[in-house]
This record gives sequence, C-alpha cells and structure tokens, in this order.
Amino acid sequence: MTEPKKRCFVVMGFGTKTDFQQQKAYDLDKSYRIIIKKAVEEAGLECIRADDVIHSGIIDKPMYELLLGADLVVADLSTSNPNAIYELGVRHALRPHTTIVIAEENFKFPYDVKSLLIRTYKHLGPGIDAEEADDFRAKLKQAICELVEKKDLDSPVYTFLPTLREPTLGEVKEMQSRAAAAAPAVADQTVSLLMKMFRQARKAENWAGAKMPLEQLKDALPSDPFVLQQLALATYKAKLPDAKKALMDARDILLQLAPQTTNDPETLGLWGAIHKRMWELDGKPEDLEESIRSYGKGFNLKDDYYNGINYAFMLNVRASVTTGPDSIADFVWAGRVRRRVIELAEKQLAAGVKDDEGNDDLEQLFWLRATLIEALIGTGESARAESQKEQAIKDAPEAWMAGSLQEQLEKLGKLLAKVAV
Repeated sequence: MTEPKKRCFVVMGFGTKTDFQQQKAYDLDKSYRIIIKKAVEEAGLECIRADDVIHSGIIDKPMYELLLGADLVVADLSTSNPNAIYELGVRHALRPHTTIVIAEENFKFPYDVKSLLIRTYKHLGPGIDAEEADDFRAKLKQAICELVEKKDLDSPVYTFLPTLREPTLGEVKEMQSRAAAAAPAVADQTVSLLMKMFRQARKAENWAGAKMPLEQLKDALPSDPFVLQQLALATYKAKLPDAKKALMDARDILLQLAPQTTNDPETLGLWGAIHKRMWELDGKPEDLEESIRSYGKGFNLKDDYYNGINYAFMLNVRASVTTGPDSIADFVWAGRVRRRVIELAEKQLAAGVKDDEGNDDLEQLFWLRATLIEALIGTGESARAESQKEQAIKDAPEAWMAGSLQEQLEKLGKLLAKVAV
C-alpha cells in the first residue's frame, strides 16, 4: 500500500494586502504561488492553504484539525496578518516541532515572536524578483526537508513548558484523517476557485462576471479588505443597472473599510476613483474635493504612482473650474506631482516587473508605461512620451489597452489646454 503524501498547511493572508507599518502593499498570492507552494511540492509534500479548505460550513473546525494534523506548517507573517499570527500560536501550542515561520525582510516583528527563528525574504511590493524567489525557494525547500526528517523542537510553548504532553501518534493520525476529509478538491466550494474565476473575468474586463465570485467570497470572508476592494471596483466598472447606481453601490461597499480615515493606499485610490466618476456625472464640488483628498493622501502615504497620476489629473480638473491664485496653485502642484511620478515610474521600470515565472509582466508593464507617458505629457516632455508610447503600444498584451491610453491622453490634452497659465 502506497504511503500517503505528507501534508503542509500554509498559514498566511491572501490577495494584495497593505503592511501599515511600512505603508507598502504586497501580493501575498505571488508569495504563495512562486515561493511557498513550489518549495513545498519540490520537497515532496502536498500543499494546502486556508483558502483551499471548503467554506460550506464553519472554517474553524477544519482549520484547527489541519493545525494539529499537518505534518508541517509554514506561517508567513508578512503584513502582520492577525489570523496568521493567531494560527501560528495555535500550532505552537498543539505541536512541538515542524513549524516554519517566514516573513518579508522589513516586517516589524511583535515582541512575542522575536525569539523565533524567522526566515526572511525580499518582497518588492506587487512583484517578487525572480532571482530572489529562486534563492529563497531553494532555502525553504532545504529547511522543509530537514525539519520533516529531524523534527527538532521549534515551539516556544513546549520549550518553556517541557512537561506538556505532545499528542500521540494515534491522535495525530486521527486529526490527519479528518483534515484530509475537510479539504478535498470540491471545485465549487473553495475560495481558491472563486479567486481564479474572479481573476479570469477581470482579465477579460467582464466586470459583471467578476462580481459573482466576489460576492460569494464576501459571504465567506465578510471583512477581508482585498475582497471588498475588488468588489467595489467590479461594481462601478460593471455600470449596472446604470453608471450612477453602480457608483453608489460601490461607495457603500467601500464604506466598510472606513475610506475617510484609512491609511490604506489601495482603498484610497478606489475611493478617489469613485468620487472622480461621480464628479464627472453630476459635477458636485464635494465629489471633486473628496477625489482630490483621497488621491492626494494615497500618493503622499507611499509615493504610489497610481494615486499620484490621478491626483495630478484631478488637480488640473479643479484648476479648470476655478480662477486666480487657487487655479494657478493647483496647476503648479499638479506639475510637481507628475515629476515625482516620473521618478517613481522610471525607477520601477528599471527594476523590472515580473510575473510568476520571472518573465516580463506585460500587463503591469503597459500600465506602468501608460502612467509614465501621461506624466511626461503633463510636464511638457512630449518627445520622451512619444518614444515610450510607441514601445507601450507595441508590447501591449491586449489591443484595447492602446485605445484606453489614447482616450486618457486626449482627455489630458483638452484639460491642459483649458488651464494653461
């Protein structure tokens, strides 16, 4: 009889999350796919993350069974995810060994975990450098192989309370059987499949189709910021039943993330976009002001080029509907913001934007170049903009992207003609 594969349960967040101590967003799904899952499978173990567990019932029971029964647990504490930190504590209380803790290298460790062996990797934000990923994946694979065989003590609970009794082999095997039954590949009931459906619909710009899996994800994970952010985006992009009602619905979704007080640049960018579109529909000054405030805060928090390019555009919009010193001030400040956006975009382009396999991420590269082109035109550097535009259009992974860029540049040209001083 073939021995079943050993199992690794991965404890971490998912989607794009912001580390508020660093004011930087990280794509945790890339960390999982590129580094953790590959390392675990290369070491010969089956890899399970919490979003692979069926959500038809209460998630807590199978999660606790996996924390006890898994042959190995890998906990990624990046972005200070409270669930991951709590689940790591549970694992340490249940099992004296075979737990690996990892985190992004700039992660600020809570006092109570500073004594742990924490393996760090360098995360560049939305992406991960291919060489860095290869290097850390090899180190993680080696650590997995060693720990599964040696089973060295790594739990501080069992270290400082040596009289604790470790669960017997029979008890662990019983939990392993229950955990195996809790996480079969039932396609229509897993968070991972819903995420895949959402991403496929978003890539095709099928925003109405993207809403369906996101609404199911919201039921399973009602307070997850990434799900709420993406649901708000898909809602206003779908324009159903009409553009105005869609914007109102998106605003209500995003209110759950306290957009007027948050320091999350992703939420601020979406809040700014909603009010930008509300201004375009109704022309209410309060929507214009809220859009500028939100984009500006998002840009200033972490030098975010997406928030920055939209902040500059909306400053020009306000300059176009005012006169005198206020109009001049907005026009001048928009130029300063664009110059900073140029620095940020060129720095990111020089560093490279890679996909899961270490190849150029053509979609992200296009939008980064589009941002740079808009910033260059906004600062009067038309010649540089044209050379970048030619390359962006040539490398665009989808034909509609070039049209979207051209439409935005035409809007910008008309706007700048109105407010030139």
